[in-house]
Amino acid sequence: MLTFLLLVLLSYYPYGSLLSGILLGGSLMFLLGLIDDIYNLNAKFKLFIQIAIATLVYLLGVKIDIIFNPFGGVFELGLLSYPITILWIVGISNAINFIDGVDGLAGSVISVNSITLGIIAVSMIPANPISALIAFILAGSTLAFLTYNYNPAKIFMGDGGALFSGFLLATLSIAGVMKTATLAILLPFVILVVPIMDITFSSLRRIMKGKSPFVADAEHIHHKLLKAGFSQKNTVAILTSVAIVGGAIASYSVGSIKHYLIYIFALVLIMFALSLVNIYNNKKNN
Repeated sequence: MLTFLLLVLLSYYPYGSLLSGILLGGSLMFLLGLIDDIYNLNAKFKLFIQIAIATLVYLLGVKIDIIFNPFGGVFELGLLSYPITILWIVGISNAINFIDGVDGLAGSVISVNSITLGIIAVSMIPANPISALIAFILAGSTLAFLTYNYNPAKIFMGDGGALFSGFLLATLSIAGVMKTATLAILLPFVILVVPIMDITFSSLRRIMKGKSPFVADAEHIHHKLLKAGFSQKNTVAILTSVAIVGGAIASYSVGSIKHYLIYIFALVLIMFALSLVNIYNNKKNN
């Protein structure tokens, strides 16, 4: 998180480009997660604080206020803007936290998602280079973290890192994608398919069983893959591949598939190299 903020501030800080809300909200979300990691906060209290942070960000201009009509024109959300924005920011923030249950999984998915958001942000008309810059910085910071997070992990993301990363993905998708083109409202759902799919099924499953959707369990998608006999590394590979396919579909829809394939190919090579380095270091230490 500190690396991310430092790189953003050293790069370019454009006042009035929604970046103030994103950085402030991200910092508060990280602080909330850090406190939760230390003191194990009550789930409902944590949700209340997340809503308060999302509300602050909404007031600073990061909001879903219009939906482009594919057949022409726009649909203004009006009073629905606030609840939809809060649901999106809080939902995606927690969705990333939900998938952080296997070494390297959350970091790998975040890297793919952030690169996809960055490519699409500069491919849209009008382009949003600031959102793209933040997304690429997030990807680079996460890759550095993955060096020590692949199985067997030496460091962990925790609630602080997961909530911070999820918050950034949610707000960047609003600022850099949803406000730009006709099908843009659908793209984040395709890009963030892995965390959205997991939190949706997890919440529905808990509600159908009469349990609180905020109570943790061991029945997430990655848990089911592990129970099916897949190793942790294969589980990460499968869900990361799903994220890559989602990114490819989104990139193709905006005409940037060539750039996406180049970046993703480089990303996969880097991830593979980091995995080999991790294996070598573990063997050396043993």
